[in-house]
Amino acid sequence: MHGYQPVKHLVRAGLLVCLCLPFTVYGASLRCGSRIIKIGMTSADVLGYCGEPDEREVEVHDIRSGNRVTGTTQLNIWTYTQAGSRKVLEFDQDRLINIR
Repeated sequence: MHGYQPVKHLVRAGLLVCLCLPFTVYGASLRCGSRIIKIGMTSADVLGYCGEPDEREVEVHDIRSGNRVTGTTQLNIWTYTQAGSRKVLEFDQDRLINIR
């Protein structure tokens, strides 16, 4: 009967993880009207669905190869505030790479 207890705990842990996944996935999206904004969309798509963001910021980051800087990339950060909730969208060039 001792061999049964660890399996029982693993099953409970697995169920707990499965129950939490929908909340994790939901956190990585933004709803604008009936549209869901997801990673990989273009900035034009997001503008079309959500309109102008409340705030815009641009950061320039170095691209490195080892210790050498080989170029730069532009990170566009947009903030939307909806119903007291604040979502920050990060675009690398024109693609949405993060929602927090």
